[in-house]
Amino acid sequence: MRAALHLLLRIYEYLVLYFGLALLGIMCLAWTPVALIIYPLLPKRWGRSLGRYVITLSFRFYLASLSLSRRCSFDLQALDVLRDQPSLIIAPNHPCLLDAVMVISRLPNVACVLKAELMNNVFLGAGARLARYIRNDPLRRMVQLAIEDFASGSHLLLFPEGTRTTACPVNPFKGSLGLIAHHARVPVQTVLIETDTRFLSKGWSLFRKPPMPIHYRVRLGKRFDPPQHSKPFMLELEHYFAHELINGSAFYPVNSLPASAVSTAPFISHTPSS
Repeated sequence: MRAALHLLLRIYEYLVLYFGLALLGIMCLAWTPVALIIYPLLPKRWGRSLGRYVITLSFRFYLASLSLSRRCSFDLQALDVLRDQPSLIIAPNHPCLLDAVMVISRLPNVACVLKAELMNNVFLGAGARLARYIRNDPLRRMVQLAIEDFASGSHLLLFPEGTRTTACPVNPFKGSLGLIAHHARVPVQTVLIETDTRFLSKGWSLFRKPPMPIHYRVRLGKRFDPPQHSKPFMLELEHYFAHELINGSAFYPVNSLPASAVSTAPFISHTPSS
Protein backbone atom coordinates (compact mmCIF):
# COMPACT_ATOMS: atom_id res chain seq x y z
CA MET A 1 0.00 0.00 0.00
CA ARG A 2 2.79 2.42 0.91
CA ALA A 3 4.56 1.72 -2.39
CA ALA A 4 1.33 2.33 -4.32
CA LEU A 5 0.73 5.64 -2.53
CA HIS A 6 4.32 6.70 -3.22
CA LEU A 7 3.88 5.88 -6.91
CA LEU A 8 0.62 7.85 -7.07
CA LEU A 9 2.29 10.83 -5.40
CA ARG A 10 5.14 10.78 -7.93
CA ILE A 11 2.65 10.65 -10.80
CA TYR A 12 0.76 13.57 -9.27
CA GLU A 13 3.98 15.57 -8.93
CA TYR A 14 4.82 14.99 -12.59
CA LEU A 15 1.33 16.17 -13.52
CA VAL A 16 1.83 19.32 -11.43
CA LEU A 17 5.17 20.02 -13.13
CA TYR A 18 3.94 19.50 -16.69
CA PHE A 19 0.59 21.18 -16.12
CA GLY A 20 2.41 24.25 -14.81
CA LEU A 21 4.75 24.41 -17.78
CA ALA A 22 1.87 23.91 -20.22
CA LEU A 23 -0.23 26.57 -18.49
CA LEU A 24 2.54 29.16 -18.62
CA GLY A 25 3.30 28.36 -22.25
CA ILE A 26 -0.37 28.58 -23.28
CA MET A 27 -0.83 31.93 -21.53
CA CYS A 28 2.26 33.36 -23.21
CA LEU A 29 1.27 32.08 -26.65
CA ALA A 30 -2.30 33.34 -26.26
CA TRP A 31 -1.06 36.83 -25.41
CA THR A 32 1.53 36.96 -28.22
CA PRO A 33 -0.83 37.73 -31.18
CA VAL A 34 -2.77 40.26 -29.10
CA ALA A 35 0.44 42.02 -28.06
CA LEU A 36 1.70 42.02 -31.66
CA ILE A 37 -1.50 43.67 -32.90
CA ILE A 38 -1.89 46.35 -30.24
CA TYR A 39 1.82 47.25 -29.97
CA PRO A 40 1.76 49.71 -32.91
CA LEU A 41 -1.78 50.92 -32.13
CA LEU A 42 -1.56 52.00 -28.50
CA PRO A 43 0.36 55.03 -27.25
CA LYS A 44 3.59 54.01 -25.54
CA ARG A 45 2.32 54.87 -22.05
CA TRP A 46 -0.89 52.83 -22.44
CA GLY A 47 0.86 49.90 -24.06
CA ARG A 48 3.49 49.81 -21.32
CA SER A 49 0.87 49.86 -18.54
CA LEU A 50 -1.35 47.23 -20.18
CA GLY A 51 1.56 44.97 -21.08
CA ARG A 52 2.98 44.99 -17.57
CA TYR A 53 -0.41 44.50 -15.94
CA VAL A 54 -1.21 41.44 -18.09
CA ILE A 55 2.20 39.90 -17.37
CA THR A 56 1.74 40.44 -13.63
CA LEU A 57 -1.72 38.84 -13.66
CA SER A 58 -0.50 35.90 -15.75
CA PHE A 59 2.48 35.21 -13.51
CA ARG A 60 0.37 35.55 -10.37
CA PHE A 61 -2.19 33.08 -11.75
CA TYR A 62 0.59 30.64 -12.69
CA LEU A 63 2.15 30.71 -9.22
CA ALA A 64 -1.27 30.47 -7.55
CA SER A 65 -2.03 27.37 -9.62
CA LEU A 66 1.21 25.74 -8.51
CA SER A 67 0.49 26.65 -4.89
CA LEU A 68 -2.93 24.98 -5.06
CA SER A 69 -1.19 21.69 -5.82
CA ARG A 70 0.37 21.74 -2.32
CA ARG A 71 3.66 20.66 -3.90
CA CYS A 72 5.02 24.22 -4.31
CA SER A 73 4.86 27.18 -1.94
CA PHE A 74 5.74 30.82 -2.58
CA ASP A 75 6.08 33.33 0.25
CA LEU A 76 6.24 36.61 -1.68
CA GLN A 77 4.29 39.06 0.48
CA ALA A 78 7.40 41.04 1.42
CA LEU A 79 7.41 42.49 -2.10
CA ASP A 80 4.00 44.11 -1.70
CA VAL A 81 5.34 47.07 0.27
CA LEU A 82 7.35 48.15 -2.80
CA ARG A 83 4.34 48.41 -5.08
CA ASP A 84 3.51 52.10 -4.56
CA GLN A 85 6.97 53.35 -3.69
CA PRO A 86 8.99 55.75 -5.89
CA SER A 87 11.35 54.44 -8.54
CA LEU A 88 13.77 51.75 -7.38
CA ILE A 89 16.22 49.34 -8.89
CA ILE A 90 15.11 45.94 -7.56
CA ALA A 91 18.17 43.73 -7.27
CA PRO A 92 17.59 40.05 -6.35
CA ASN A 93 19.95 37.10 -6.32
CA HIS A 94 19.20 34.66 -9.13
CA PRO A 95 18.91 31.00 -8.08
CA CYS A 96 16.46 29.86 -10.79
CA LEU A 97 14.31 30.70 -13.80
CA LEU A 98 11.31 31.49 -11.60
CA ASP A 99 12.95 34.50 -9.93
CA ALA A 100 11.66 37.12 -12.37
CA VAL A 101 8.24 35.43 -12.39
CA MET A 102 8.01 35.70 -8.60
CA VAL A 103 9.03 39.37 -8.45
CA ILE A 104 6.89 40.53 -11.38
CA SER A 105 3.85 38.65 -10.03
CA ARG A 106 3.73 41.11 -7.12
CA LEU A 107 4.83 44.32 -8.86
CA PRO A 108 2.71 45.47 -11.81
CA ASN A 109 4.84 48.49 -12.73
CA VAL A 110 8.30 47.05 -13.21
CA ALA A 111 10.54 47.03 -16.25
CA CYS A 112 12.69 43.93 -16.57
CA VAL A 113 16.14 43.81 -18.16
CA LEU A 114 16.16 40.78 -20.47
CA LYS A 115 18.78 39.05 -22.54
CA ALA A 116 18.51 40.06 -26.18
CA GLU A 117 17.51 36.55 -27.30
CA LEU A 118 14.51 36.55 -24.95
CA MET A 119 13.20 39.73 -26.59
CA ASN A 120 12.88 37.69 -29.81
CA ASN A 121 11.49 34.56 -28.14
CA VAL A 122 8.16 33.34 -29.55
CA PHE A 123 6.70 32.93 -26.07
CA LEU A 124 8.00 36.10 -24.43
CA GLY A 125 9.10 38.55 -27.10
CA ALA A 126 5.84 40.25 -28.11
CA GLY A 127 4.64 40.69 -24.53
CA ALA A 128 8.05 41.96 -23.42
CA ARG A 129 8.17 44.56 -26.20
CA LEU A 130 4.65 45.79 -25.41
CA ALA A 131 5.61 46.12 -21.73
CA ARG A 132 8.71 48.07 -22.80
CA TYR A 133 11.11 45.67 -21.15
CA ILE A 134 14.75 46.51 -21.79
CA ARG A 135 17.42 44.58 -23.70
CA ASN A 136 20.66 44.03 -21.85
CA ASP A 137 22.77 45.17 -24.78
CA PRO A 138 24.28 47.41 -25.96
CA LEU A 139 25.19 48.70 -22.49
CA ARG A 140 24.89 52.41 -23.28
CA ARG A 141 21.42 51.93 -24.77
CA MET A 142 20.31 49.81 -21.81
CA VAL A 143 21.34 52.53 -19.36
CA GLN A 144 19.57 55.19 -21.44
CA LEU A 145 16.31 53.23 -21.67
CA ALA A 146 16.36 52.48 -17.96
CA ILE A 147 16.77 56.17 -17.10
CA GLU A 148 13.91 57.08 -19.44
CA ASP A 149 11.68 54.45 -17.87
CA PHE A 150 12.27 55.80 -14.38
CA ALA A 151 10.70 59.07 -15.53
CA SER A 152 7.33 57.27 -15.52
CA GLY A 153 7.77 56.30 -11.86
CA SER A 154 8.35 52.62 -12.56
CA HIS A 155 10.75 50.15 -10.97
CA LEU A 156 13.56 48.30 -12.73
CA LEU A 157 14.20 44.60 -12.14
CA LEU A 158 17.85 43.79 -12.73
CA PHE A 159 19.78 40.74 -11.52
CA PRO A 160 23.27 41.87 -10.52
CA GLU A 161 24.72 38.42 -11.24
CA GLY A 162 23.62 38.70 -14.87
CA THR A 163 22.74 35.01 -15.03
CA ARG A 164 21.57 32.24 -12.73
CA THR A 165 23.75 31.44 -9.74
CA THR A 166 26.42 28.78 -10.26
CA ALA A 167 28.83 29.61 -7.40
CA CYS A 168 28.10 29.60 -3.68
CA PRO A 169 26.55 31.89 -2.55
CA VAL A 170 26.44 34.25 -5.59
CA ASN A 171 28.28 34.74 -8.87
CA PRO A 172 30.56 37.77 -9.30
CA PHE A 173 28.34 40.80 -9.90
CA LYS A 174 28.20 42.69 -13.18
CA GLY A 175 28.72 46.45 -13.30
CA SER A 176 25.59 47.46 -15.23
CA LEU A 177 23.42 47.84 -12.12
CA GLY A 178 25.91 50.23 -10.56
CA LEU A 179 26.09 52.30 -13.74
CA ILE A 180 22.32 52.67 -13.94
CA ALA A 181 21.99 53.52 -10.26
CA HIS A 182 24.77 56.10 -10.54
CA HIS A 183 23.49 57.84 -13.68
CA ALA A 184 19.77 57.66 -12.80
CA ARG A 185 20.33 58.58 -9.12
CA VAL A 186 17.90 55.84 -8.09
CA PRO A 187 18.22 53.72 -4.89
CA VAL A 188 18.90 49.99 -5.07
CA GLN A 189 16.54 47.73 -3.13
CA THR A 190 18.09 44.33 -2.52
CA VAL A 191 15.83 41.28 -2.56
CA LEU A 192 16.87 37.93 -1.15
CA ILE A 193 15.36 34.84 -2.77
CA GLU A 194 15.66 31.74 -0.60
CA THR A 195 14.79 28.19 -1.58
CA ASP A 196 15.38 24.57 -0.64
CA THR A 197 15.58 23.26 -4.21
CA ARG A 198 17.82 23.42 -7.26
CA PHE A 199 14.78 23.31 -9.57
CA LEU A 200 15.40 25.37 -12.75
CA SER A 201 18.84 26.43 -11.57
CA LYS A 202 21.62 26.75 -14.16
CA GLY A 203 21.85 23.51 -16.12
CA TRP A 204 18.59 22.06 -14.77
CA SER A 205 16.41 20.60 -17.52
CA LEU A 206 13.02 22.25 -17.90
CA PHE A 207 11.33 18.83 -17.76
CA ARG A 208 13.30 17.31 -14.87
CA LYS A 209 11.16 16.90 -11.75
CA PRO A 210 12.75 18.02 -8.47
CA PRO A 211 12.09 16.40 -5.09
CA MET A 212 8.83 17.88 -3.83
CA PRO A 213 7.41 19.80 -2.07
CA ILE A 214 9.55 22.82 -2.93
CA HIS A 215 9.54 26.16 -1.15
CA TYR A 216 10.48 29.71 -2.09
CA ARG A 217 10.64 32.73 0.16
CA VAL A 218 11.43 36.33 -0.78
CA ARG A 219 12.52 38.88 1.79
CA LEU A 220 13.63 42.47 1.45
CA GLY A 221 17.23 43.28 2.18
CA LYS A 222 19.05 46.56 2.66
CA ARG A 223 18.24 49.56 0.48
CA PHE A 224 21.35 51.29 -0.86
CA ASP A 225 21.54 54.95 -1.83
CA PRO A 226 22.61 55.80 -5.39
CA PRO A 227 26.38 55.27 -5.56
CA GLN A 228 28.98 57.87 -6.38
CA HIS A 229 31.21 55.23 -8.00
CA SER A 230 29.82 52.05 -9.52
CA LYS A 231 32.78 49.64 -9.16
CA PRO A 232 33.27 49.82 -5.35
CA PHE A 233 29.49 49.86 -4.98
CA MET A 234 29.14 46.57 -6.83
CA LEU A 235 31.81 44.97 -4.63
CA GLU A 236 29.95 46.18 -1.54
CA LEU A 237 26.69 44.82 -2.92
CA GLU A 238 28.23 41.44 -3.71
CA HIS A 239 29.67 41.15 -0.19
CA TYR A 240 26.32 42.08 1.30
CA PHE A 241 24.48 39.34 -0.62
CA ALA A 242 27.12 36.75 0.26
CA HIS A 243 26.83 37.56 3.96
CA GLU A 244 23.03 37.59 3.99
CA LEU A 245 22.56 34.38 2.03
CA ILE A 246 25.01 32.41 4.13
CA ASN A 247 24.24 33.81 7.58
CA GLY A 248 20.69 35.14 7.34
CA SER A 249 18.87 32.69 5.11
CA ALA A 250 15.94 30.56 6.25
CA PHE A 251 17.24 27.90 3.87
CA TYR A 252 20.70 26.63 3.17
CA PRO A 253 21.49 28.08 -0.30
CA VAL A 254 21.53 24.61 -1.83
CA ASN A 255 20.59 26.01 -5.24
CA SER A 256 23.96 27.76 -5.42
CA LEU A 257 26.06 24.71 -4.62
CA PRO A 258 27.70 22.41 -7.15
CA ALA A 259 25.61 19.31 -7.84
CA SER A 260 28.18 17.11 -6.04
CA ALA A 261 27.55 19.00 -2.80
CA VAL A 262 23.77 18.95 -2.87
CA SER A 263 23.25 15.48 -1.48
CA THR A 264 25.22 16.23 1.68
CA ALA A 265 24.17 19.83 2.27
CA PRO A 266 22.05 20.10 5.43
CA PHE A 267 18.90 22.20 5.31
CA ILE A 268 18.44 24.69 8.11
CA SER A 269 14.71 24.59 7.50
CA HIS A 270 12.27 22.99 5.08
CA THR A 271 9.33 25.29 5.68
CA PRO A 272 9.40 29.01 4.93
CA SER A 273 8.59 31.24 7.85
CA SER A 274 5.69 33.65 7.59
